[in-house]
Amino acid sequence: MNPVNPVTFVNPVTSTRLRTVLVTAVAGLAAATCLTAAAPANAHATAKNDHVCSPSVSIDRFSDALDKTTYDGTFVGNFSALAVDRDGSLAAVSDRSALFALDGRTLAPKAVVPLADESGAALDSEGLVVDRDGTRLISSETEPSVRRYSRDGRILDRLPVPDALKVTPAGRAQPNGTFEGLTLLPGGRTLLASMEYALAGDSAGIVRFQTWQRTGGGHGRHFELGRQYAYRTDAGLGVPEVRATPDGRLLVLERGFTAGVGNTVRLYLADPRHATDTSGIENLTGQDGARLVRKTLLADIVNCPSLGATAKQPQPNPLLDNIEGMAITGYSKGRLRVLLVSDDNQNAVQTTRFYHLRVRI
Repeated sequence: MNPVNPVTFVNPVTSTRLRTVLVTAVAGLAAATCLTAAAPANAHATAKNDHVCSPSVSIDRFSDALDKTTYDGTFVGNFSALAVDRDGSLAAVSDRSALFALDGRTLAPKAVVPLADESGAALDSEGLVVDRDGTRLISSETEPSVRRYSRDGRILDRLPVPDALKVTPAGRAQPNGTFEGLTLLPGGRTLLASMEYALAGDSAGIVRFQTWQRTGGGHGRHFELGRQYAYRTDAGLGVPEVRATPDGRLLVLERGFTAGVGNTVRLYLADPRHATDTSGIENLTGQDGARLVRKTLLADIVNCPSLGATAKQPQPNPLLDNIEGMAITGYSKGRLRVLLVSDDNQNAVQTTRFYHLRVRI
């Protein structure tokens, strides 16, 4: 939720690394790679040379086809996370307590189920992982929490959360600043959630990434608390989403909003593999000797071509909006197909927009 308002891809069946990063069945990814085979409604195309955002990122097209629409009586929007399902379709979570199934090619909604906590109260759902058994791991930034849901929205499990990461007064996190991103690392044994903003007592801009380790020999549904890492955002930005890459690194979205100016959205490649476990460090100052997660800028989305996009409020590039969800939909030889989505907050001056990117890592 906004706090203020050309590569040829191989068949994923041949790629072990692809199976590990996306964790779900090979068939699902084979279908998911076809997401960019045909442009959905409202997509725009220009000459290939006009699609470059940076040396590492290009944009194929965007789609506003779902903006301000409804499905089965439910508003289609408020999207905060995307994930590839095992059959190649997309799962999408709304921060207004709805879990959608979208067609992997056209993005058209196919089903929707309501989400709630154990007492039946609505969630501020932000992160989404489709586990290998088809169940959904969904984070809510209200408490914060990570729960496991069945495909029809029943709660099956709830993961432990360190006290310090809980919202004040139970912990040191600020409201609307907790678990935004959620991803499974290669192999499917480690789950990682990204906090959006720093804890009270930590230096501004240093956010924590919490992990859990799968118990039961790597095949069970249950997770126990694991290592924690520190990541420094650019000034004034938070982390709305994170996705694991095939080699154990992370795609990290950083985002901010300035009234009268618009959104800032940057895509980073981050490496947590040599970062310090910060779970035992009470206050992260940047001067405490802890090795932070290293990051490399892949693209500032403001530098992407607008491709004819229009904005309903001031933006430094009319293509930009409140981008919050991300899924890796294909992979081959260090190149990813990445799908982004914006959260329109059900706001007349914001747009539900999907972005089809090609990313070289």
